[in-house]
Amino acid sequence: MQEIYNNIIYGVRIVDVIDIALVAFVLYKILVFIHETRAEQLVKGLLVIVLATFVSDKLKLYTLNWILVNTMTLGVIALIIVFQPELRRALESIGRSQFIRTQFVRIDKEKAKSITASLVKAIDYFSSKSIGALIVLEQETALSDISESGTKIDAEISTELIGNIFYEGSPLHDGAVIIRGDRIMAAGCVLPLTQDKTLSRELGTRHRAGLGITENSDAVVFIVSEETGIISLAVNGKLTRFLDIKSVEKTILNLYLADTDSKKTRVPFLDSLRRNNNAKK
Repeated sequence: MQEIYNNIIYGVRIVDVIDIALVAFVLYKILVFIHETRAEQLVKGLLVIVLATFVSDKLKLYTLNWILVNTMTLGVIALIIVFQPELRRALESIGRSQFIRTQFVRIDKEKAKSITASLVKAIDYFSSKSIGALIVLEQETALSDISESGTKIDAEISTELIGNIFYEGSPLHDGAVIIRGDRIMAAGCVLPLTQDKTLSRELGTRHRAGLGITENSDAVVFIVSEETGIISLAVNGKLTRFLDIKSVEKTILNLYLADTDSKKTRVPFLDSLRRNNNAKK
């Protein structure tokens, strides 16, 4: 027994420890990613099929085992199709580098405050008057293809311009505004709808579109309900509702002033905001 113990202890190299640590880290990140998406329920279903395949093999249930084995073979292709949005988000997340400076960090502090004030004033006005609005703040993932679905504007951000875009009589008010850095790139844009089947039926197309774009990119989206004037925030495929104007201001300012060299990222702040709003409800 002592010999086996010695072989295990002295036979393990530093490279082996690093190898195991890397594999554990990758598995942990995969589990965290799955837990944060609708893939969690699908993975549970897959595990049931794997367990059934194992049991049917041990019990020599040949017909059932044959069906399950062939189902697993075809299931690989099916999983790629079903998990397409999640796989896309994962690959985009891997592709984002903290060494690449974003649109936000190239804007000085005073400019950031001015942009924030303009956006906050517009959102506050929309909320008080129950005017529907859909404002998308682009981050690392470029939304050029989405911008092409609307009308190109490429103008400086101003409360007046945003107000005119979402004015009920405007031909662009039903679409989304895409903001890149300190410029409004396009308006009247068509966004992909969310694939989340658990979303409340009370939420209309505007909310589903705002949530949908965050499932396919790292964009941050502000949504104002046309029926109630409620302000919502969509980020990373999750929706936070009932934001007050102070939370909106803090969120936007944090995005524009975030420093990619700092240890504090934008996502933890948004997660904290979501937890606080859920606690209030």
